[in-house]
Amino acid sequence: MNMQKKFKYGVVYILAFVVFFTNIPMSVQAVEHESMEIDVKDNIWEGDVAKKFDSGDGTVSNPYIISNGAELRYFADEITNGENFYNKYIDKVGTIINAEVYQIWKKEMLLLDDEGNELLLPKTEQIPSDFYRKGETARAVVARVDNKNNNPKIILSRTSPVFLQRLFEMEVPEINDGLITIKKIARIPGERAKIAVESYDDRIDPVGACVGVKGSRIHGIVRELRNENIDVINYTSNISLFIQRALSPAKISSIRLNEEEKKAEVFLKPEEVSLAIGKGGLNIKLASMLTEYTIDVFRELDENVADEDIYLDEFRDEIDGWVIDAIKAIGIDTAKAVLNAPREMLIEKTDLEEETVDEVIRILKSEFEEEESEEEPEQGQE
Repeated sequence: MNMQKKFKYGVVYILAFVVFFTNIPMSVQAVEHESMEIDVKDNIWEGDVAKKFDSGDGTVSNPYIISNGAELRYFADEITNGENFYNKYIDKVGTIINAEVYQIWKKEMLLLDDEGNELLLPKTEQIPSDFYRKGETARAVVARVDNKNNNPKIILSRTSPVFLQRLFEMEVPEINDGLITIKKIARIPGERAKIAVESYDDRIDPVGACVGVKGSRIHGIVRELRNENIDVINYTSNISLFIQRALSPAKISSIRLNEEEKKAEVFLKPEEVSLAIGKGGLNIKLASMLTEYTIDVFRELDENVADEDIYLDEFRDEIDGWVIDAIKAIGIDTAKAVLNAPREMLIEKTDLEEETVDEVIRILKSEFEEEESEEEPEQGQE
């Protein structure tokens, strides 16, 4: 018997103990004391229950037994109902349910299931663009079941990766049948998601099966998630290849891995960098979440570019030392390395202001432009 059940039954035993001792015959003093006698006709507990405790002469020796007995039955019923409610939903954690929106508050939403049980959908578990009216049906996954002081609370979620997984299981029969497995999910609710799938049958294309003909299967999921863009990729245990697929639609030129620190340096052609990072950095962020690797993106150097480079420390007269130290802290210590790194990555990794990063880039670019301008006259003289 677990601790919750012990507590519940303990409450019942205590109440029974109280009722037992309040029902002990009142002794001679109680009989002689007229104030302890109450006329059954004038008693507010009049009825079948009162008659059972009638002493025969129209009085009740101890009316509190009736009150305590009613309280005992009330608490026993409450404990039983709460336990049934808890047991019903503890087995449903991780499953999708449909419930009616009953009340909308600022921080959460109250829903009712088919039996009228109350369910909670916190604002933090709602997709940012979610909008419901009273009486509408909402679909969510049972995230957890809290049971403090025998007061079960069912918490639902629409932002959990499990919710996305269950939607795919409902829409894609091959997943439900076990022919395709969802290996990993990364999600930024309402914005974008990446899901890695694997097929145990070589004849089945897992990505094609999840998307459906002309997107027929995935469209319903996208609508349920308020137009959340979903990328479906093939899973592989080859981490280098997995990172490449996770960064799609960008095409990677080369990749350097540090498996101990779980870091990856990815090199791309200049026109591919923006695709790898994505709008607002969502693509590279989701790729890092999916692969569980810290991914740094770099522009691939042009073969025609001179090999000469300049260490950042040589720019301390023009750039504040603390700014240079912040850039060097992320593993970039030369001017060309800064210029080849994406602007968005520099801002995010160094935690510098956008204006500061832009000023650094301007200074470094001007240095190399001056060198090029000096070389051109010399070539002309030759």
